[in-house]
Amino acid sequence: MIDETIDQAIRPIADAFSKFIFFEVSIAGADVPLIVIWLIGAAIFFTVYLNFLNVRGFGHAIRLIRGDYDGPKADGELSHFQALATALSGTVGIGNIGGMAVVISVGGPGAVFWLVMAGLFGMATKFAECVVGVKYRKINPDGSISGGPMYYLERGLKERGWGAIGKPLGIFYGVAMVIGCLGIGNMFQSNQAFEQFVVATGGETSIFVGKGWLFGLVIALLVGAVIIGGIRSIAKVTGRLVPFMAVAYVILAVTVLILNAGKIPWAVGAIVSEAFNPQGIAGGMLGVMVLGVRRAVFSNEAGIGSAAIAHSAVRTEEPVTEGFVGLLEPFIDTVVICTMTSLVILTTVYTPDLGQDGMVGIQLTSAAFGSSLSWSTAPLAFIAILFAFSTMISWSYYGLKGWTYLFGESRLMELVFKVIFCAFVALGCTIQLKAVLDFSDAMVFIVALPNILGLYILAPIIKRELKSYQSRLASGELKPHK
Repeated sequence: MIDETIDQAIRPIADAFSKFIFFEVSIAGADVPLIVIWLIGAAIFFTVYLNFLNVRGFGHAIRLIRGDYDGPKADGELSHFQALATALSGTVGIGNIGGMAVVISVGGPGAVFWLVMAGLFGMATKFAECVVGVKYRKINPDGSISGGPMYYLERGLKERGWGAIGKPLGIFYGVAMVIGCLGIGNMFQSNQAFEQFVVATGGETSIFVGKGWLFGLVIALLVGAVIIGGIRSIAKVTGRLVPFMAVAYVILAVTVLILNAGKIPWAVGAIVSEAFNPQGIAGGMLGVMVLGVRRAVFSNEAGIGSAAIAHSAVRTEEPVTEGFVGLLEPFIDTVVICTMTSLVILTTVYTPDLGQDGMVGIQLTSAAFGSSLSWSTAPLAFIAILFAFSTMISWSYYGLKGWTYLFGESRLMELVFKVIFCAFVALGCTIQLKAVLDFSDAMVFIVALPNILGLYILAPIIKRELKSYQSRLASGELKPHK
């Protein structure tokens, strides 16, 4: 009753705010959210402006995460690999498993094509965010790092003569990140983790049905044990957890695809053909394009700026190096994980009326795996729980940096935020505050407005940094470690 009362009280505010953020315009019969246009527009701009670096820079990015150019004496707290793993843990989550089922059931196979395209273009936006994230980060007296959009909006815009709006935009971003992290990066994740735990332990017959408080308490304690040690502790966990859960998920997906290898040519053909000639989709080609692009930008968060907070903590003297590392994030999250999920669905349970039986989201994806691997329900649920857990610990760091930007860098303020965050983890398993989640979801995406505006203003600096780095790399001034 308490959660219903709170939900009803907040619902009008959440609905109004969500309509504002996700305001749609009708183009050629398709409803296109303006925020999606804003995000994909930036992705296309930076792809062209940086001369398709998202393709040309892939090989150098791999060398960086291998540690070939790591600077052990440079300022920072994380290696390039740890920074990537921490940022990935914040984006690779429940949405990669359940979100694709929703997209395909609504938009058909063609939506997957546009999702991949948006993921590839989003790599350039991520590059831009990470470069300025490192360039304008704050190095604290104890050697810890504070960075992300709050800092490059304030410091970078001041350098470009836009100081009058830089600080207010930084404050706005910090407030939105704190609120957003408690919803989409916390309560939603713990709630979904509990649902998957119930599935893995017997579903409706599970002894844990109705015991969300117990699961929430355990998860909150586990999250607290990780985040109390700060970004280095988070990175140690994500550095092991992200490769494990990603590889485990890919192995499951590849196994299903091998068992259904005969259907793969049809699936790939359907993805390409229906991208340009969709069947029965409102808005035709534009409608299916919007569905795919929307899922991509909501999945990898390119343009949101959140991941730049983690990337800013990297140990380097060269901001551009983390830009290269950052561009791998949308590729792994969207092009690899989401595409694998899509192919599993298309080669197993897909029909034109998919989802009309009431089974959607992660339930549908689970059914797709289960159709070929009857034993996969429990492993998939376990992987989903790991996805949710890793997302929570990464988003705790994003929220913390927004919090300390607003209230100052002190041990006490950090502790206060971490206690609040853990309390919301437990809360998410016990109550259904959909209005709170909708509001926080909108708060996360509203930050794309100031973030991308800042990136446009800082674009000449990003390009100058890239040219300088590439010149020194070509001349041999910057050499890999032997």
